[in-house]
Amino acid sequence: MHMSEAFLDHLQGGLTTLARCWLLRRRDGWVRGFTDHDRDLAFDGVTFRAETGLTAHAIMQTTGLAIDNSEALGALSDAAVSEADIRAGRFDGAEVEAWLVNWADPAERVLQLHGTLGELTRAGGAFRAELLGLSEALNQPQGRVYQSACSAVLGDTRCGVDLDQPGFSETCTVLRVEDEVRLTLEGEIAQPERWFAKGRLRVLDGEAAGLTGVIKNDAPGAAGRHVELWQALRAPLAPGDRVRIEAGCDKRLETCRDRFANIVNFRGFPHVPGEDRLLSVPVTGTTVDTTGGGK
Repeated sequence: MHMSEAFLDHLQGGLTTLARCWLLRRRDGWVRGFTDHDRDLAFDGVTFRAETGLTAHAIMQTTGLAIDNSEALGALSDAAVSEADIRAGRFDGAEVEAWLVNWADPAERVLQLHGTLGELTRAGGAFRAELLGLSEALNQPQGRVYQSACSAVLGDTRCGVDLDQPGFSETCTVLRVEDEVRLTLEGEIAQPERWFAKGRLRVLDGEAAGLTGVIKNDAPGAAGRHVELWQALRAPLAPGDRVRIEAGCDKRLETCRDRFANIVNFRGFPHVPGEDRLLSVPVTGTTVDTTGGGK
């Protein structure tokens, strides 16, 4: 924590004019500022709004690698933090900055916490947000898992497949939605049945824009392509919304080789011995499959 001499002198004085400010930056580029002061404050090109009713607990900070944390409370508002956006997951993992500011001179301030939003809950027209410091990332599992299936995600940097190639993705318009998980998409799609199974559906516009779902099944039909999701998106889809569906991958070496011609980037270990190898005993005339596929 670094602060200017002028701000330090202000803190050590007998009378202070302090307020707390929070900056939220979502992954989709949405940026908002909040303050517990009774009027708006502005610095670094951001206006920190006072009418949001946001307050926060004291920030707990320690030396070493312990996690800095706090908690913020505020009112739900369509102009700031809406219940629909929380339910849709748009604030999941959002970047947060917590500042202590001299409201009489906002140039005098100090950054107290820089991290991400943790758990968000909502009730009675208000929300409660957990604020986590940067050391929270050290709690995440690290390293590589050795398994027969590929550990890459189709289309990511480790996989290397370009999903913009013809046949690997399609942009369609939603014609019909049933039970929030079964969709009929407009357009002529030449790929065979289940070509997009285990792939992703990305919503391009409408109320659910920016959300992603995993495809369970897909099949051609007389009225268009029928797509079923594993679970409903966290915001409603409607006829007329545009979506992008991407080819699926079951993580097997054969699929990587035959469907995507990408065996050079396969991230699995297909010859790792399976469970039957670990439990096997010598039996005359029996061959044990070391890949886990049975006899």
